[in-house]
Amino acid sequence: MRRYIASLLLFALVAGAAAADAPDMRRTKKLIATGWDKPTAARLRENLELMEQRPFDGVVIEIEGRVDAKKTCRMRAAFSGEPWRREWFADSVADLKACKFKRFTDNFITVGANPGNVDWFDDEGWRQIVEHWRIAAWLARQTKLKGILFDPEPYTPPHAQFRYAAQPQRDRHTFEEYCAKARQRGAEVMHAVAEEYPNLTIFCYFMNVVNATATGAADPRPLLAGSHYGLYVPFVDGWFDAAPTTVTLVDGCEMGYRFNSEREYLEAALKIKGDCQELVAPENRAQYRAQVQASFGIYLDAYWNPPTSPWFIDGKGGSRVARLGANVTTALRVADEYVWVYGEKFRWWPTPNRGVKKETWEEALPGCEDALRFARDPIECGRAKLASGKLVNLARNGDFGSERSVTSDGAEVKWKEGRAPAGWSTWQTKDSHGVFTWDREAGAAGKGSARAANVAEGCFIQSGAAKPDERYAVAVVCRLQGRGDARIRVRWQTPGGKWTAEELDKVFVVSGPRGEWREGLGVVTVPETAGKLVVLLGVSGQQSADDVAWFDDVRISKLE
Repeated sequence: MRRYIASLLLFALVAGAAAADAPDMRRTKKLIATGWDKPTAARLRENLELMEQRPFDGVVIEIEGRVDAKKTCRMRAAFSGEPWRREWFADSVADLKACKFKRFTDNFITVGANPGNVDWFDDEGWRQIVEHWRIAAWLARQTKLKGILFDPEPYTPPHAQFRYAAQPQRDRHTFEEYCAKARQRGAEVMHAVAEEYPNLTIFCYFMNVVNATATGAADPRPLLAGSHYGLYVPFVDGWFDAAPTTVTLVDGCEMGYRFNSEREYLEAALKIKGDCQELVAPENRAQYRAQVQASFGIYLDAYWNPPTSPWFIDGKGGSRVARLGANVTTALRVADEYVWVYGEKFRWWPTPNRGVKKETWEEALPGCEDALRFARDPIECGRAKLASGKLVNLARNGDFGSERSVTSDGAEVKWKEGRAPAGWSTWQTKDSHGVFTWDREAGAAGKGSARAANVAEGCFIQSGAAKPDERYAVAVVCRLQGRGDARIRVRWQTPGGKWTAEELDKVFVVSGPRGEWREGLGVVTVPETAGKLVVLLGVSGQQSADDVAWFDDVRISKLE
């Protein structure tokens, strides 16, 4: 136990000294909404207030240009030889500029590889495709969007832009020649978009991971020649030939739709970040490693569909909504930044798409919205539930207001003069000579508090029964005087009391002005091997009796 607590408190001492000036070092993870209810710019403007109530950080937007009074053009049809004009998209620009985003920080406009009827050797046709991408990047920058969402899938038969067998000149040009031309076109596209928007993000539903089976071969081209996306590989390679270091590329790993285990997400991330480097030229691999993010798609319909559907995810003994929450939590943990949520049958917001049912996703899959909220930001979710006042506080003598309490086994204990508060034990290193007591006077609510002084490294401790997969919010307030700092740690024991799952220890800080009561809050999920949750109120770096930490209002609440 000592080495884990000592490492925690040593970190607290170092981190606490610079906390006032430290930048926020967290990797913020984000949920992006897309699917059959994706809005146009006009519908986004009309429904923005409603849409931002959903548990997402951004949305994929369908852009429509107005050619004339009768004809429109969709940006998803970018792989065509028809010329576009920027002024066609003036209404979309105006609508997006009118949106006052509060929650949606990361929005993308969709570009598709359809109709895909331009041959790679058609210079004039590709001049138009490149211009279409340029207009998309221009529009994204003009409206302060994050970038472009690229969907490479061929929805318009019989065209398939990235399939060698579908190319009109395949009898005249070898696969290798098509690869060279596709790489050239990729570079042309990237040069255009980066010129318009140097720090944009190109978010792909899938990138090189779709061809991961071609890795491991000395020459992947024979395998790619028969692939539906064989020419996508050199096209992406061309992106790296021209991309400045400010561009971010996201491999969305659409095959994650069926993932239902931590291992699958981890394996996919390894493929994207590791194996798939083999599909770009050696001179581009360092850039690939630096600029490509791993992401995952969540297919909501798979959590609603019947078991007879090929797109079905079971609950593994629990509810399917609980599996949704668990899988999104894993996806966000493994992803570099983004997880995208795709739905077809139901809706999050109004849509004129007749293929979408009238029910919302929350109506069709009760609890799904809360599951997404918790996965996206468990702290925010836990704080809201604690604020409701409906949760039971499982901490024993958590307000430090009583001389009597009970142990985790239910035995009554009474406070002894000069000792820790009733219901709490203590620990400190051998070279620490601190004093742990019950302070009846100095409490945030006036009932008393736990007091630690002159503690080099140590903590107050309390444990309680818990079951695997249960979720808990752990909250505490703390006040510091003099030197030293405080951190809260949650650890795990087996039902028999042995330490377990040390790698899943949870540490959280107590934030706020020094010298005042400040709050710390963490949310944890009980590991499979655990039967007890252990809370450690840690203190470090104190050097004299005048250095004091007070803890109060400890709340340990199960989140239903």
